[in-house]
Amino acid sequence: MHQRFSWRPIAAAIACSTILSACTTYSQTDSPSALTLNTKEYFESDAVDVLAFSSKPGGLFFDSKTAGIEIIHHGERTATNGDVRLLHTPEQWDGMGQFVSREVNQETGTITTQLAYPELDFSYAVKATVEDKHLVVSVHLDRPLPAELVGKAGFNMEFVPAEYWDKSYLADGKPGQFPRSASTPYGMITNEQGLTEPTAFASANSFVFAPGDPERRVTITETLGDGELMLFDGRTKAQNGWYVVRDMIPAEKTGKVVEWTLDINAKPGWVREPVIGFSQVGYHPSQSKQAVIELDVNDAPESTVELLRINADGSSEQVLQSKPASWGSYLRYNYITFDFSGVTAPGLYQLRYGNQTTPAFPIDTDVLAKAWQPTLDFFFPVQMDHMLVREAYRVWHGRSHMDDALQAPPNYEHFDLYAHGENLDTEFKPFEHIDGLDYGGWYDAGDYDIRTQSQYHTVQGLVHAVEEFGIERDNTTVDQAKKFTQINRPDGKQDILQQIEHGTLALIAQHRAIGHAIPGIVAGRLYQYPHLGDGSTKTDNMVYDASMDPHASERGVGKMYEPSTVDPTAGEDLMPENGTHSGRFDDRWAFTTNSTALNYGSAAALAAASRVLGPINQDLADESLTTAKKVWEYEANREPNTYRFGNTTGGRLEEEKLKAAVELLITTKEDKYAHSINELLPEIEDNFRGENIAMLVGALPHMNDAYSDKLKALTVQYRKQVADIEKDNPYGVPITRGGWAGNGSVMSFGISNYWLNKAFPDIVEEELVYRSLNYIFGTHPDSNYSFASGIGAQSQTAAYGANRADFSYIPGGVVPGVLVLPPDLPENKSNWPFFWGQNEYVIPMGSRYLFLTHAAQTLLEK
Repeated sequence: MHQRFSWRPIAAAIACSTILSACTTYSQTDSPSALTLNTKEYFESDAVDVLAFSSKPGGLFFDSKTAGIEIIHHGERTATNGDVRLLHTPEQWDGMGQFVSREVNQETGTITTQLAYPELDFSYAVKATVEDKHLVVSVHLDRPLPAELVGKAGFNMEFVPAEYWDKSYLADGKPGQFPRSASTPYGMITNEQGLTEPTAFASANSFVFAPGDPERRVTITETLGDGELMLFDGRTKAQNGWYVVRDMIPAEKTGKVVEWTLDINAKPGWVREPVIGFSQVGYHPSQSKQAVIELDVNDAPESTVELLRINADGSSEQVLQSKPASWGSYLRYNYITFDFSGVTAPGLYQLRYGNQTTPAFPIDTDVLAKAWQPTLDFFFPVQMDHMLVREAYRVWHGRSHMDDALQAPPNYEHFDLYAHGENLDTEFKPFEHIDGLDYGGWYDAGDYDIRTQSQYHTVQGLVHAVEEFGIERDNTTVDQAKKFTQINRPDGKQDILQQIEHGTLALIAQHRAIGHAIPGIVAGRLYQYPHLGDGSTKTDNMVYDASMDPHASERGVGKMYEPSTVDPTAGEDLMPENGTHSGRFDDRWAFTTNSTALNYGSAAALAAASRVLGPINQDLADESLTTAKKVWEYEANREPNTYRFGNTTGGRLEEEKLKAAVELLITTKEDKYAHSINELLPEIEDNFRGENIAMLVGALPHMNDAYSDKLKALTVQYRKQVADIEKDNPYGVPITRGGWAGNGSVMSFGISNYWLNKAFPDIVEEELVYRSLNYIFGTHPDSNYSFASGIGAQSQTAAYGANRADFSYIPGGVVPGVLVLPPDLPENKSNWPFFWGQNEYVIPMGSRYLFLTHAAQTLLEK
């Protein structure tokens, strides 16, 4: 629960925050921060915080850059991964020390973390403490560094480039500038292991970063070590690399072997600027309208908030002014709210709070009427695999992965959460080509996977959207025969149905080629996996033949085109084909476990798709339903295969089966599926949320009164749980705490509330639907830009798509959003797209967004 609070004015004598363990007195000039170890177990001052292994190293996809010694400098996390590493500029999957234990000593003001590389028989401790306003970080060894790690092990700290671009540094007084683009002035080298590494672009005993910027100035001095700090640019190895300060661990030493002092500058009396949370897209006159203002704990609220109307001549007039209501504290900030629901006149408006005035936003009946279009017009077409995708003069990408796919080997654990046990569940030999997987499907995210679970979630979500709301829009040409898509060129067919067809083709391909759903298709080798740019260049698009020279291709088999005769609008190749097979081992791998959960999830999407595909592809509709029925009968007559690994082998078995039962019931009206739903209900009750709600409500028209009564009772209980969420945070939506930010959960919350409001409007109110959408559009912690790229006055336009290396975006993509870093930092980096947990587009978010925007608009049109 949140706690109500009393505000503290900023004055010469400021009262101590209950969070702070000591007060801080500032001089009139900038100075190192007066850090103290607080009860949340990190070092804190008004302007600077330092985390010491508040998060454990590693994570869902290994190095998340959210561990080790980390600096939060004037409200922004600027440094991370202060830890012992074995390379100058480690990449995402390079080794990290494993967490062993963490001890916080409040009496000495010290945090000591024990870590180890057990496979190398190497353990160490990292200590952090404060001495005379300096942060002191040290590395301690009980035994000397193993001989094989001498010259390899060093203490690193990484600084996010976007916070130091175009800034200067001093290296023992010698001036330099941080490079804007990846730079290694002294060239790359090849180490003893054959790995390419950058050379340092500066070295010194003491560095001063950004001496001219008081908000980013940090002085790092080596007080014990090998006598030299080195500064590297990690982007020379990988576009997501950071600036790295590194200090090598000396050989044959024990005890304290490395020590740094960090003077992290603090602006006297610094207070973080308020964040005025509001919808960057605007508001319908009929909906409630509330701004949520996020305040530094040392800030005092202004006495009033204003709503201004902008006139045609550029002038503005005040239409509402009132005192903000105090909400309380959440995480590390305090919150006040301003309700302007009573303003319904259409027009352009701004909010003014203190010295801030927001961008203009509309109040109008059609604010949501177009907010979904970029997702359908751009995001989904750009994500289409196995297609050439054009937009006017631009080619987003060529036909990609036309060589899909090779059978992945047994007893293998892939680096991206795919795996095989002993059984492949196919007749194909390891690395044998599986014919018939080279069509349909979307890039799951920025990494070009065909993750089956994402595919069927998305197909099912799109089907529900078109069934519920119609979405009659034709703005894109999709030609499956020519594997060609052109944005902003109508073809007489409903775009959303063409996208459903594309996802369905990928699902049905698995059943045609293999006989069951599979976990997915993914690049086999790590060097190939992080490919950025045009997906068609990731492989040679020719089927791998082990008998061939890897530098040759089988010519004369494929159709030849002369470049001068190519008509790109007709979907022809932009370059001539050289053949169909090659000896290049670059084809993606298919992981083929016959998982019962995946089969049910795939069958659910196929059954749903069969209901809507008739107008554009009746044959596919018929095959999809036939396949879904066969899957149901197949799984009913075997012991479930419950093999699980990562997030690729399906959700909870009971929930995936529920989806299949509901979609088959809606499609066929057969009683056996209703019987299964009743049997499954007791196993679903404890997880009455998200997709389960959509499924259970979807089945309601086909079930009996007892089922309806049970669902109503569950809804009453659910609404009470929502009340707990409303007490937890001022946004009234579930904000998750995992390694992947929670916009998916927020949108799922809104969609669930739409279905429950439709079934039980006296229990679940419409407001809960709008609340989720307003969160996506800017009413959220940390910032106020829209998380739907290119949608709203200000939005996330440096995101983790295939074009992330360009610090660009895909219109209509929705990013994961605010990641809560332990213990209390809400963060979304708008200037650094490479945080996958905050900024990576995934396709199920697109289908949820399409549904949620239409749900809100439909309710408002009532």
